[in-house]
Amino acid sequence: MTASDRPVEDGLDRAEDAPESRTARRMRMVDKYGVFAVVVLMMIVLTILAPDIFPTVQNLTNILRQIAMNALLALGLYIVIMTAGIDLSVGSIMALATMLLAMADTSGLIWPLALLVGPLIGIGCGLVNGFGVTVLRLPHPFIMTLGTLFTLRGVTNLVSNGRPVSGVSREVRFLGSGEIPVPFLGEFGSIPVSAVVLLVCYGGVGYFISKVSLGRHIVAVGGNPQAARVSGINVDRVLMITYALSGFFAGLAGLMLAGRTGAGFPNAGIGAELDAIAAVIIGGASFFGGRGTVYGVFAGVLVMGLLRNGLNLLDVSAFWQQTLIGMIVVGAVYVDVLRRKAGSNA
Repeated sequence: MTASDRPVEDGLDRAEDAPESRTARRMRMVDKYGVFAVVVLMMIVLTILAPDIFPTVQNLTNILRQIAMNALLALGLYIVIMTAGIDLSVGSIMALATMLLAMADTSGLIWPLALLVGPLIGIGCGLVNGFGVTVLRLPHPFIMTLGTLFTLRGVTNLVSNGRPVSGVSREVRFLGSGEIPVPFLGEFGSIPVSAVVLLVCYGGVGYFISKVSLGRHIVAVGGNPQAARVSGINVDRVLMITYALSGFFAGLAGLMLAGRTGAGFPNAGIGAELDAIAAVIIGGASFFGGRGTVYGVFAGVLVMGLLRNGLNLLDVSAFWQQTLIGMIVVGAVYVDVLRRKAGSNA
């Protein structure tokens, strides 16, 4: 090869690489903002299909209340999935936290302590999951959390004798169904307390993942656990904290659920983990770990909430709703696989 040939070949290489880089940029843009476009599109379609119901203040406020529990479960799952793990027990943790909170509150425990019951129960259950993953060294978090899914569901029925507990205090109900007056909102008048809780939690986790060293360690463990261990990160400690955080948010979701319904139900949260997993993956997080944002997760939660709300408004059968949710879960995982393949080929 002569010297005069090299610039020509270099130019050809650059010409061949340019379309690939443009494609990669487009994929990154779609990956980053695509779910938000889906949210806007769904809102437009639902406004057209149900113009007298969907865009009303009451319905939009109801959506915010309805997604609160799933949003908290998804936030905890997001942290776990960032480590390439999974937590199938979040629905059962939420149910147990709801029941024990309701039982403690109605038995006369002062409300400031009663409010702590749900999150503390969640942290305890999360530490049990972390113990199975890090100390018992079970083959995959799927095994441990599947076991706790059934175990905690059974414990919930045992402690409650399979019966709901009603009559929680006004202070507990305030967190799940209360509203905060905001004069400058005009016709809106107020915002749900649950929306404020979500704003604080999502903002806090976003800061934690991007700015705090432990949050960056979580991302590193999900990206490459062996490299993280070699670099001096205590991987087992990170995983224990990760599952404890997932349990905490599931327990907080139980507190919000007790506040919204005014009672504890032993069958609460059945299948809730599927909605949460779908929201996380739709929001752009990867099952393979190390990828995703809290804002994308919240957009994924909105997609699930708008879907359920829209199907209810359109009077679609609950059986069809279950079918669609299952298809969405499979589709979301398949999209994640395609994203990973595209990333490896870029």
